[in-house]
Amino acid sequence: MSEEIPPYLFIYLKSFFLGIIQGFTEFLPISSTAHLKVVPYFLGWSDPGVSFSASIQLGSAVAIIYYFRNQISSIIEAYFSFFNHRKVSKDANTRLAIYIFVASIPICFFGFIIKIYWPNYSDSNFRGLFSISIISILMALLLALGEIYGKRKKLFNDINLKDIILLGLAQSLAIFPGVSRSGITLTSALFSGIDRKTAARLSFLVGIPAISISGLVESFTLFRTLSPIDILPTIIGILSSFFSSLIAIELFLKYLAKNNSFVFVYYRLAFGLFILSAL
Repeated sequence: MSEEIPPYLFIYLKSFFLGIIQGFTEFLPISSTAHLKVVPYFLGWSDPGVSFSASIQLGSAVAIIYYFRNQISSIIEAYFSFFNHRKVSKDANTRLAIYIFVASIPICFFGFIIKIYWPNYSDSNFRGLFSISIISILMALLLALGEIYGKRKKLFNDINLKDIILLGLAQSLAIFPGVSRSGITLTSALFSGIDRKTAARLSFLVGIPAISISGLVESFTLFRTLSPIDILPTIIGILSSFFSSLIAIELFLKYLAKNNSFVFVYYRLAFGLFILSAL
């Protein structure tokens, strides 16, 4: 493909395609980081790198903010109300604002530690295909256990701070490719007995800070080192990520409203085994 079309056009098409992969896999419980590492490898492309992969997450972050814009507006108002009055309200938006803040602490903390003290993390074995395959299989089994043993009776008003702390700790594992931020938070919520659709919405909302911060930091790093011409492919990736993310969010929420998540369990098992068989 790259030999049949001009190199610059191939770069744009490649960025567009990777943006679509990012958008769909960010919100489905199958790991966007793993797919952005694995798909280029099997297509014979060079590794897009951590900075590019994290940068196009901005499209997913903007998409989820846009999709939940009305609720997020209420959450922001609740944030200001909480810090101005220093009083925890029983209002659902105030509780959700606190939940998002608490759940974001672990992944932001560990992400910062890795960024500062493990600068070569992107080249470590944790980003290798073998590690991704094993983690994918293990996460599939955990999700299956969550589906089997989770009671799925809790709605939003039944969620407590303990559930959110566990969800936040689980979300921090998404630093490792193959874990899937949405997958591990959904699994944690299911183990806590939370209803599937509520778990999915909660997973999306608590992920906004982590996805946004990661995307902004890596975009700043990437754009600072690129020429104006080289920036265009990243922008294309961000835009295709945005639109595919909107589709993925809508489809996933509708799907979980009526179905279990075993289709993603089977997919992750097949994904992991396929990688292992190809090594």
